[in-house]
Amino acid sequence: MDKPDALIDMLSTISAVDHHCHGVIEDAIDADRFQSLATESDLPQTADAFDSPVGVAIRAECAPLLGLPRHVDGASYLGARAELGPREVTRRLLSAANISTYLVDTGYGSDDITTPAELAGYSGGEAFEIVRLESLAERLARSGCTASGFSATFRGELESALRTAVGVKSIMAYRYGLDFDPARPTEPEIRSAVDQWLRSGEPRLTDPVVLRALLWAAVDAGRPIQMHVGFGDSDIVLHRCDPTRMTEFLRATVSSGTPIMLLHNYPFVREAGYLAHVYPHVYLDTGLAAGFSGASATAIVRQSLEIAPFTKVLFSTDAFGLPELYLVGARVHRLALARVLGEWLAADAIGEADARRYSELLLAGNARRVYGLNPR
Repeated sequence: MDKPDALIDMLSTISAVDHHCHGVIEDAIDADRFQSLATESDLPQTADAFDSPVGVAIRAECAPLLGLPRHVDGASYLGARAELGPREVTRRLLSAANISTYLVDTGYGSDDITTPAELAGYSGGEAFEIVRLESLAERLARSGCTASGFSATFRGELESALRTAVGVKSIMAYRYGLDFDPARPTEPEIRSAVDQWLRSGEPRLTDPVVLRALLWAAVDAGRPIQMHVGFGDSDIVLHRCDPTRMTEFLRATVSSGTPIMLLHNYPFVREAGYLAHVYPHVYLDTGLAAGFSGASATAIVRQSLEIAPFTKVLFSTDAFGLPELYLVGARVHRLALARVLGEWLAADAIGEADARRYSELLLAGNARRVYGLNPR
């Protein structure tokens, strides 16, 4: 098993757990909508998405599943996609991605995309919800919750949601940055901050005290906390999304045992690997970054395996809207793993048994263990 092709064959048999993703759009979409979904940016673009790393990967990996040759031009791809219809395209691509389990963040764009159960239904897999903390808080604000009752109500709603959901997500990186005060806020501080937020009429939660209160409520709940790190849309300030900026928070939460899941991490993959190496409750993935980097994903995946224990690195796609992003995310990640492990095997730096075992852990086993999922 010293050739990448043999490793790819082996990796293709492992049903992956996508530990962070979103639903897909089932309605027909036009060329402009496809272009906007094929980039992480939320701003109008002048570049053609098909001439980006992920666009090239879509034309290479997804086109044959739609009856087209690899590397077909973008217009022909969109034409075939429209002719087949979005549901048939989704069925073909999700089935080919070999993802058995989806952990779905339902806190963004949920009115336009599939539910977790609908998403899993396309490939006969299973799906579980990830609760977005900020979205839950914003729903409470819209419901008329008062500042005096906010903290207890939020904790009660979170506990209720986690009866079926398997984890939570924080977008602190978007709403403030990862250089937040690590201290647990006091109840008077929370009430004052919530009161100011509610009085402002601003629906979007950005107050750092309230954001910290949500995080600490999640720590107390004890379920995995996903945290966006690095690469994202124009809302973030990238240098404030370096995960080492939350080092004091990680130190403060070690004794809780609550898993902290660092998502994406580009260009801070090595920093995330260091944190996972040092702190027993920290894990990482390269999901969004690997998928959008296409043929360059090997370099990113390789960095994630430099320092971090192999039992603390997970797979995800962070796919949203387009089923193409699931297929590309899964394929480029498997190819990257095959190349890295193939190099190690060729150098006799790793044995075949370990290569097989780590492949299963990286694609599925680690996620099943950390999120408490049953083996399949």
